[in-house]
Amino acid sequence: MKVQWTKFIVVLVLYLLFLLWLKSWLGLVVIPFIYDAYISKKIKWQWWRDSEGPVRFIMSWVDALVFALIAVYFVNQFFFQNYVIPSSSLEKSLLTGDYLFVSKVSYGPRIPETPLTMPLTQHTLPVFGCKSYIEWPHWDYRRAKGFGKVKLNDIVVFNYPAGDTLVSNEQWQAADYYQMCYSFGYQLAPYQPNLAKYTPQQRYDYFNSIYNVGRKYIVDNPQTYGTIMTRPVDRRENYVKRCVGLPGMTLQIKNRIVYLDGKPNKEPDNVQYSYYVKLRQQLPEELMHDLGISMEDLTSLNQNGYMPLTQKAVNALKQRKDLVQSITLNTDATTQDIYPLNGYKGWTRDNYGPVWIPAKGKSIHLDMNNIAVYERPIKVYEGNDLKVKGGKIYINGKPVTSYTFKMDYYWMMGDNRHNSADSRYWGFVPEDHIVGKPIFIWYSSDPDRKGFAKIRWNRLFTFVDNIK
Repeated sequence: MKVQWTKFIVVLVLYLLFLLWLKSWLGLVVIPFIYDAYISKKIKWQWWRDSEGPVRFIMSWVDALVFALIAVYFVNQFFFQNYVIPSSSLEKSLLTGDYLFVSKVSYGPRIPETPLTMPLTQHTLPVFGCKSYIEWPHWDYRRAKGFGKVKLNDIVVFNYPAGDTLVSNEQWQAADYYQMCYSFGYQLAPYQPNLAKYTPQQRYDYFNSIYNVGRKYIVDNPQTYGTIMTRPVDRRENYVKRCVGLPGMTLQIKNRIVYLDGKPNKEPDNVQYSYYVKLRQQLPEELMHDLGISMEDLTSLNQNGYMPLTQKAVNALKQRKDLVQSITLNTDATTQDIYPLNGYKGWTRDNYGPVWIPAKGKSIHLDMNNIAVYERPIKVYEGNDLKVKGGKIYINGKPVTSYTFKMDYYWMMGDNRHNSADSRYWGFVPEDHIVGKPIFIWYSSDPDRKGFAKIRWNRLFTFVDNIK
């Protein structure tokens, strides 16, 4: 009996310390069950052990499976989870097929906003195609204390901010819903006005009308797009990018270089831009492997005439006159699909801003020239009712000329700068979207190779902080 009491006290102390860390005393309701499991034993938790035959066999497996699922949920929710790089947006720093060990405690784990969810799923049950979570109960955002905060140039896993709304058709779920609305709206609009001659209020109204036209088109075509659906913050897709702007900083991109408060930020060593490349003959496989050129890169070259390259690869290819006829930096630029989608800024992916990144407790002056930039954080992320009428801004029914932010925000970009859907296209990342910090690569699989050759042995257990 003394042994049972010792076990109970140890488990109880650890559990109370865990609740203290989370600052969540709702978990105290579990203590009577812990007491029963170790001391009183009134509840027959393993009643099936007294059974015979198939009942005992089946229930032993059910018991093991339930315990495993609870353990996985607990570990994934509060300590760490695995994440695989699905796309090339961070190449050549993190590669497609890298499997990451992501620490939740680095920045502090979030208290689950939708706690009733199936472990090992993000938002959808793989076989059934339905939601893997129940939206009730829904808890407000809180975060336990972590080892630190997001630092400049950290690689960060976060929930996709624009993933709050999407369409139900699986073929279109990966598309940015808001970009879809504006794209369809532009296509269906009777004419493209000269926005430079519009007043700020007229431009604001014009972009709202474009969005509404596109949204109506989606609603009117359910056979193609399905229904419009929403996802809570912690059930949105996981993205991984590099943080290139912290709360309170003023960010500007000039000729591809990121400037923070007027000073250039160091580019990642493996930063990539796209280049128009004319080949004399096909690149040898060994050279492609040495320079990190993938089949996806070659597909881009064949389809578009350009491909992403690091400066190291550009220098190497320029030396191969026998293989390469010419290499030219891709300076093509467009203002469409650039954040804010409802603003008239003239910004492009290579020349953007300046834009101030919101910080918790800091205020910004609001007017018709910057409301498009800050409307989404104020309205969507911080839950205010925002309207613009007669050139005036109203928040929660009151006319305002400034706003004080409730959360910190971050600016995320991929190292594959011309092939990355990032903050330049969907804006700020709120602190409540931050998931965790990748610590190391525990496995890496090359999609262009087969068998044991698929394994990138040199990347196994590489610490992400060492990838600059």
